[in-house]
Amino acid sequence: MILLLSATLLAYAWIILRRRSAWQELPVSDAPASYIPDVRLSVIIPVRNEAENILLLLQDLERQLYPKELLEVLVVDDHSEDRTVELVNEYKAGSTMSIRVLQLHDYPAMQLKKAAVQKGVELAQGELLVFTDGDCRVGPEWLRQYAYLYRLQQPYFISGPVSFHNTATLFEKMQLVEFSSLIGIGGASIGLGKPNMCNGANLAYRKDVFNSVAGFSGNEGIASGDDEFLLHKVHEQYPGKVAFLKNPESIVYTDARKTLISFVWQRVRWASKWQSYQSLEVQLVAVAVFLVNFLLFLAIALVISGSMPLWIFIGAYISKFAVDFLFLKQVLGFLGKRRYLWYMLPLQLVYVPYVVFTGACGLLGRYRWKGRIIRNS
Repeated sequence: MILLLSATLLAYAWIILRRRSAWQELPVSDAPASYIPDVRLSVIIPVRNEAENILLLLQDLERQLYPKELLEVLVVDDHSEDRTVELVNEYKAGSTMSIRVLQLHDYPAMQLKKAAVQKGVELAQGELLVFTDGDCRVGPEWLRQYAYLYRLQQPYFISGPVSFHNTATLFEKMQLVEFSSLIGIGGASIGLGKPNMCNGANLAYRKDVFNSVAGFSGNEGIASGDDEFLLHKVHEQYPGKVAFLKNPESIVYTDARKTLISFVWQRVRWASKWQSYQSLEVQLVAVAVFLVNFLLFLAIALVISGSMPLWIFIGAYISKFAVDFLFLKQVLGFLGKRRYLWYMLPLQLVYVPYVVFTGACGLLGRYRWKGRIIRNS
């Protein structure tokens, strides 16, 4: 057990520290003030029950430093049960933007986020499709930075950074730190040429590329993964055509989960897609992260039973903490959240059992999300 734990920790440290170096080497993309966008964009926003948030996002889009004649906004409603559609239509009447509202109930048998994304892609008129969620906020430079990177590097798929705001409680601040590690790993892995994760709240891809990789074909039965499965397919068919938009002005902000149960369901939803990853390398990274946490969780029982010396247990935890600290210091600095770094300490107390629990529940492929019970087929 001790040898297995040591070997797993070494593998984990190699994975994380390699990505720390890759994150540092990722160039910052910054559009000069003289850059005038010429890319036709479609912003696609899949929504369900976002009446409390959608107007704030639409106002952010109205303030974009982007030519209105090159921009359209598609709000795709997934059977909302509140006033989301009504509010968007009211806003649309006085907006200077081109806004279209699509409702999945007009298309028989279409529901859930993947269907909303697919319908948005199908009806979008832009060359580059930019995605976010209805509960997000974006800065005025968001779209201009996307267009600049797209023109500069000609990528087919672009992943952008996401962070939390309005983090008042200890629980929310711990989520910010944990979530930042996922964003950092995703960006750094793209920098290594080995894309493994991204977030649907901030990404973009070419419409023709979505069609050329057959969209979500092959993973239709997995409700989650509208972002990462497509990332993997684009990378597989077009190596070197995935980019990360590393620019502080391109950060998309959203809220952390307010309750423990909603947090757990969200993470189970994310974990439910891991077993369906096709890339062996992506699977190995996911297994290594899960295994190191599982072994550290198992080590607690071994220490209690006297089967493992306490000093080895403490040394293993300190080693993992040190590796995570070095990586997160870089990522949180970019996100402007370095002051949150020390929330790693309380996070470490719950992170190991949390990863083991959500990983195990994710294998069942069943969870609750936005008022529905979802089952992967």
